[in-house]
This record gives sequence, structure tokens and C-alpha cells, in this order.
Amino acid sequence: MHALELVTNSRSRFFNQQIRHLEAGGVRTTTLAVPGDRDYGGGGVDGRSPVDYLRFYPTVLRHSFRDYDLVHANYGLTGPAAVAQPSLPVVLSLWGTDLMGPFGPVSAACARLADAVVVMSPEMASRLDGECHVIPHGVDLDRFAPAPPAEARAELGWNPSASHVLFPYPAGREVKNYPRAERVVDLARERVDGDVEFHTVSGVSHERMPVYMNAADALLLTSRREGSPNSVKEAMACNLPVVSVDVGDVRARLDGVSPSYVRDSDDGLATALADVLADGERSNGREAAREVSVQRTNERLREVYRDVVADA
Repeated sequence: MHALELVTNSRSRFFNQQIRHLEAGGVRTTTLAVPGDRDYGGGGVDGRSPVDYLRFYPTVLRHSFRDYDLVHANYGLTGPAAVAQPSLPVVLSLWGTDLMGPFGPVSAACARLADAVVVMSPEMASRLDGECHVIPHGVDLDRFAPAPPAEARAELGWNPSASHVLFPYPAGREVKNYPRAERVVDLARERVDGDVEFHTVSGVSHERMPVYMNAADALLLTSRREGSPNSVKEAMACNLPVVSVDVGDVRARLDGVSPSYVRDSDDGLATALADVLADGERSNGREAAREVSVQRTNERLREVYRDVVADA
């Protein structure tokens, strides 16, 4: 099977992880990325100009007449180019903000025209009219695994006597709501003895992220919208406690994981974060993370591919 993969950002570590495992399972892939650079502080569509998306379609159209079995549109804004080509069956994967953000109507319209739709959570599925497959991005349990926190902190040069809170996103990415995370950490500092250091981490290679997960005492998530946030699943795989707002599938993922908390208010988040930092315990999240291992989720995605090609 040969799949034409469309994506907004070909450097996305989760997309590239998916591609590696699809190819390991026997699927050949060719990737086309939307032209232009994403600018998290910029305007336009997904930080790009709408012209970039218009320029994308002729490239997709030319490729659609080549020797592919299907086109897989990863992220809703690649959907229009996928469903507008006349030759190939379409799998559309929606990641979260593409459906629940300002361009949600575009994603929903493309979902009605696609041959199969993949979403990250039941909440996303409830927003669509038709049938869809709930297949969150998987976590690589070989890469993300528990390691001694003291060793990870020494490797990063973090203060060994402080508590460390991890926010693994760019501070300027509006949907991740960094200002709220900063407020929560400031409130938590007032409730714990000792130093609390807040680490915003972005631009780090995927291979290095487990070091940060194991060095931290808690992961804090304050996003306005999510589908199935990968950072939460990766933290679980490292037994890193998570404190999060109730967004996407986080509550379901953290069911039975302790210590970890889902809270709505700043005060509730700060109290939960302070409790995690005061206890200093790792979580039991790794066992729950096995349900969303990258091997399991990619096998389910390959099943979707096989069904779409068989029905074409």
C-alpha cells in the first residue's frame, strides 16, 4: 500500500513517529507539507497566509494522479486539498484544535466528504455528524520510559533541591495558554516549601523529551483546546504526575492514574500542583499508557487504510 500523506508541518514529531511506524508495518508513504512557515504569533490560517493553502492544492492534485492507494489528510486544514482531488479515497485525521478552533467548520465540512475520519477523542467524535474512528496519537513506550529523576536533572543542569514544573510548549502558542500556567505556578509557589522552578520547553528533539519528563516533578497543562494531548500520554509513560484542565480526553486518560489531577479553576490547579510537589511521588501512569502505545494505535490506523482501499 502507498499512502499520500498531507500535513501542515512535516517537522511534527508526532506525525513523523506515525510515519515511521506505518512504514514499519508495510505502508509506503510520500509526504506533502503545506508551503510557508507557521508563526505562532502571527495571524492568517494556522499562522500561515490563506494563499499558502491555495498554493498547496495544485501540488496535491498532480500527485493524486500518480500511483497511490489513498490520500491521508493529517489535520483539518489539509482536508480541502484532499477532498477536492478526484482520484483517491480520503482518510481525514483531525487532531483537536482543527475541529474545536476557529476553523472547525472547515474540518467538519471535509469530514462529511472523506471516506473515513479519524479523531483523537470521543468528545471530538460527538462534534461530527457521521461515523468516525477514535484513534489518538500513540506514545512510544520504548523511548518514553521512567528513569531516575536525579540523573535527568543532573544531565539538564537543573537545581537538584528545587521542585520542577514542566510546560512543554512554546510560550507564544496561544491555544496552550501559557499566561494561565504561569499564574497557576505562582499560586502553587505560595503553598509549598522550597523553590519551585517553571520550565517552558520547546524546540527540543523528540529524543531528548524523555529527559525533561523524568527530570520534572509535574507536567502542567492549561490548554484552551485539545484532542488527545501527546504530552500527557508521554508524561504517563514516564510516570510523571500530570495536573491539567479538563480538556480533550485528558480526564479519561488520567482515570486511575495517581498522583494526577484534573481541575477547572486556577485555585484548584494550584492546589493540585502544590500537593504533587509536596508529595514528590512518581505516578503509576505507565500501565495506563500501554493502552495508547504507538504500536496499538498505528495498527488501528492501518486497519482504517485497508478498509478504505478495499471499499474504493
